[in-house]
Amino acid sequence: MDTKQHLYLVDGSAYIFRAYHRLPPLTNPRGTPVGAVYGYTTMLWKLADDLNKADGPTHLAVILDKGSTSFRNALYDQYKANRPPPPEDLVPQFPLIRDATRAFSLACIEEDDLEADDLIASYARAATLQGWDVTIVSSDKDLMQLVGKCSEGGGCIDMLDTMKSQRIDVAEVEEKFGVRPELVGDVLALMGDSVDNVPGIRGIGPKTATKLIQEHGSLEGALAAAPEMKAGKLRESLIEQADMARLSRVLVQLKEDCALPIPIEDFKLSAIPKEPLAAFLTEHGFTSLLKRLDDGRGSPGPKTQLNPAKPVTPGALAIPGGSGQSLPEWPAIDRERYECVQTPEALQRWIDKAFAARLVAVDTETSALDAMRADLAGISLCTGAGEACYVPLGHFSEGGGGTDMFTQKPAQVPLMQALAMLKPLLESEAVIKVGQNIKYDINILARHGIDLAPVEDTMIASFDLDAGRSLDGIGGGHGMDELAVRHLDYTTLTFKEICGTGKKAIPFGEVPLDRATQYAAEDAEVTWRLWQVLRPRLAGEGATRVYQRVDRPLIPVVAAMERHGIKVDRDKLAQLSATFATEIARLEGEIFASAGHEFTIGSPKQLGDVLFEKLGYKGGKKGKTGQYSTDQSVLEGLAAQGAPVANLVLEWRQLSKLRSTYTEALQAAINPATGRVHTSYSLVGAQTGRLSSTDPNLQNIPIRTEIGRQIRDAFVAEPGNVLLAADYSQIELRLAAHMADVPALKEAFSAGEDIHSRTAEEMFGTVDRDTRGRAKTINFAILYGISRWGLGGRLGVTADEAQAMIDRYFERFPGIRNYIHATLESVRGCGYSETLFGRKTWFPRIGSNNPNERAGSERAAINAPIQGTSADIIKRAMARMMPALQQAGLGHVCMLLQVHDELVFELPEVDVAAAKPVIERVMAEAAQPAVRLDVPLGIEIGTGPSWGAAH
Repeated sequence: MDTKQHLYLVDGSAYIFRAYHRLPPLTNPRGTPVGAVYGYTTMLWKLADDLNKADGPTHLAVILDKGSTSFRNALYDQYKANRPPPPEDLVPQFPLIRDATRAFSLACIEEDDLEADDLIASYARAATLQGWDVTIVSSDKDLMQLVGKCSEGGGCIDMLDTMKSQRIDVAEVEEKFGVRPELVGDVLALMGDSVDNVPGIRGIGPKTATKLIQEHGSLEGALAAAPEMKAGKLRESLIEQADMARLSRVLVQLKEDCALPIPIEDFKLSAIPKEPLAAFLTEHGFTSLLKRLDDGRGSPGPKTQLNPAKPVTPGALAIPGGSGQSLPEWPAIDRERYECVQTPEALQRWIDKAFAARLVAVDTETSALDAMRADLAGISLCTGAGEACYVPLGHFSEGGGGTDMFTQKPAQVPLMQALAMLKPLLESEAVIKVGQNIKYDINILARHGIDLAPVEDTMIASFDLDAGRSLDGIGGGHGMDELAVRHLDYTTLTFKEICGTGKKAIPFGEVPLDRATQYAAEDAEVTWRLWQVLRPRLAGEGATRVYQRVDRPLIPVVAAMERHGIKVDRDKLAQLSATFATEIARLEGEIFASAGHEFTIGSPKQLGDVLFEKLGYKGGKKGKTGQYSTDQSVLEGLAAQGAPVANLVLEWRQLSKLRSTYTEALQAAINPATGRVHTSYSLVGAQTGRLSSTDPNLQNIPIRTEIGRQIRDAFVAEPGNVLLAADYSQIELRLAAHMADVPALKEAFSAGEDIHSRTAEEMFGTVDRDTRGRAKTINFAILYGISRWGLGGRLGVTADEAQAMIDRYFERFPGIRNYIHATLESVRGCGYSETLFGRKTWFPRIGSNNPNERAGSERAAINAPIQGTSADIIKRAMARMMPALQQAGLGHVCMLLQVHDELVFELPEVDVAAAKPVIERVMAEAAQPAVRLDVPLGIEIGTGPSWGAAH
């Protein structure tokens, strides 16, 4: 038996900040902020669980930073001087986090004048000398200096990055730094560290630092070789800043001989004594975790299973949204209690219960995901905790697994009889129907003559509360499985568990009724419980306005659009597909001629080898996989350098994508029963609130190209009808003028001026085709938080020239600059942006230490209030459109598509004159009365026999 000791040292300080930035605000019953405490506690619990399921530690300790200064500040007074103070609401949580660690009966170590890294290094060294293995739980680059160290006692050190669930050994360190771990400190000394304010040598970045150490063996070797290097800035910097490099080497060196405040033997793991942890969880209202402890799933000891599979008892959970609300003490979800309803009498009993409850969760089970083609297999209902049933309507076999003529069908209420009985309930205004993505159920039931209403939707409620949030260990999605784990601490049955996968998969109608009942009724009960959790949060967190006035009213509208679909001309698509195929073949011939041989153009590896090795173009960069990048920006860069093959490949890619995605896929998407294409819209697919379209995706058809127009020409009206396209004109720029309070832009829009010409005049003093084009690019780019390099690439100018344009833009329109600054400050402070209608979009990475993550969040945060408000406005227009048309006697006009800022309708040609002003008025007034804008909303309307002709 292997008795080797294994010590895990947890970098607790990293856990604290990770928990703070990834979880939303939360307060305990006394009003003290505990969001980071809750996150830290769950993360520590998860770590122990994961380690227990793997090879588990025998000893474990959490190491923390005690203060903001250390002995290094005496060596260099600017050390960590640039670090901002911790957030105000995090400060009172530090002592509580220490209490949390000790509540798990884990050692919590911190020392004055020492950083956590030094204590970790000292404990690691002491443990390996005793022959113990050591794992450092962190991703800190400074600690990577310790990886691979082994002592004479036989103990060795590695790291565990829990963010990536990845072990970090010598090979991983070499891949990251290009040198072995013992030389990482030398690389860090040359490149410095802006976060810790380690000076390094100015002008030397990671690549140069690595190259110098690789070539000269060490920092001292590189400094000694400097006088012999060829004259240049690098040589001068190494000579002039040698002392700074040596000081930096001391600053990044980990202290491995610290006095150990607690002997490592005291870190031995055992089962958690229940009382300290129970008291801590009770004190701070972490009732979900308390329930887990009560269920015996709480010990992080090496022999205790922390998180067994189902069934799970969902106790009261502190809602991670700032309300501090707890769930009622519902009974545990028990799948064995669900009723399979197989007689009219039993069905009537459940219908009566639903009428009495006034609220029922509803879920349909079907044979497919396509609501326009799926057969109805059954309906599940839930009227309360533990009160759920399944009504099978289209099951084929008693025990599952057969559909032939000898198969015994199970007893079930005949489909038409059951639907006739359910119809009064499902259409009753007196009973609220709750669903998870209830739009799907609306469409399934509508095909059977039932108008499901009024409805509430847990998926949309979750989106309106938590769009963009990523809760640690759970994720930020809005599917039922994720929501059940996040809010109910419960793991649901999955469709794959019930129906299988691959060739062995069976349709739901063949699932044995006992298993089908467990799965379907559970979905209904989980939905019911989620609604009880999310509904009070909507009011408590200010999301009622956007849920009730924007998103929920849109559910039946979008469902009707999906059912109606749009006609496409199959012959036109086939002709386009053949034309594209001919053109693709021509392009392939030219590409092969340029390369000198045939190869797979769609293979990034083969294409990269051809471009950068065979043809010898400059600028090729290999990624971690060892192959060259050949993305669009790379090819556009090569084309700008005069590489004709790059343009050919770009054109080949576009045509190939359009052919496969549209001219071929659209033909396959035509519903044989309706002869139309029925896209599926998601109300939670885009973080800012915009609708997204799938199966097929109609929102990525090129807008301004001739090829895109040809594809839109294939979307046609029925004989005698026309398509009408109504498009908001420059709505995001109009909203920016209002939200940023830019007088010049507001004046231009109010006067009906060409906004890009006005911007060109303000920016360049003259208006011509070139300056207007540049102004247009700048207008939109600024709103997306573009960088100087990004703008320079779009305009074909240097980064400095682009920065000068950005500066000039802000000088002419200071309101835009102030808006951007205020928006970023607000998001950094509260974690989310907000539209004019109160839609929140969360940005948990806005404070990330990763520059790319942080910059990406900042760009998205700048645009989210504008793009989100635009999405809210068009949604309000859609919800109001059909009532307005009906009032005008135009109820037969059908709204078919919503694509970006455009609505597409089908109507008799004779009704165009009457419908135009109604559509224009509804769209122009959609923001009112909730929001009154300082600028008018311009609407452009066109009509024609096809979508393309309507533009």
